[in-house]
Amino acid sequence: MAMLPAGSAHAFRALGSAAELSEFFAPQRTSATALPEPEPFLRNITRGVLEVLAGVREVDQLARWLTEDPYRKLVTRSNLATRARSARGVPARRPVHMILSVHQSAPADGVIESVVIVQGPARTRAVALRLEGMDGRWRATSLALL
Repeated sequence: MAMLPAGSAHAFRALGSAAELSEFFAPQRTSATALPEPEPFLRNITRGVLEVLAGVREVDQLARWLTEDPYRKLVTRSNLATRARSARGVPARRPVHMILSVHQSAPADGVIESVVIVQGPARTRAVALRLEGMDGRWRATSLALL
């Protein structure tokens, strides 16, 4: 039987119920003042998403910066893109995109809603993102490639 360090059991008893314990270990919200400037993150996550969809980056490389819902949606979309390339016999190629603009607003403390406009060789697209400060860093809680 594993022994807890001295004082640990007391700390857990002080938290009370299992719900309080679960909340204690859940991701903790972070204020915008304790977070870095969001624009570099928005640019990098947008490039990463486009590279995943082009088949030149693994979606797992972005898992750290995505919550569960956008991660699952990106996995699904990436798999569909891979099948489409395979059916057409087109190899994965590094995308050539230029970020034209980043528009962002802060509807609440530690929350950024953004649209990144990206120009590719065939068309211009928008990537809509919602970032929330969690555990001292930005994480995308919503992601849509339009």
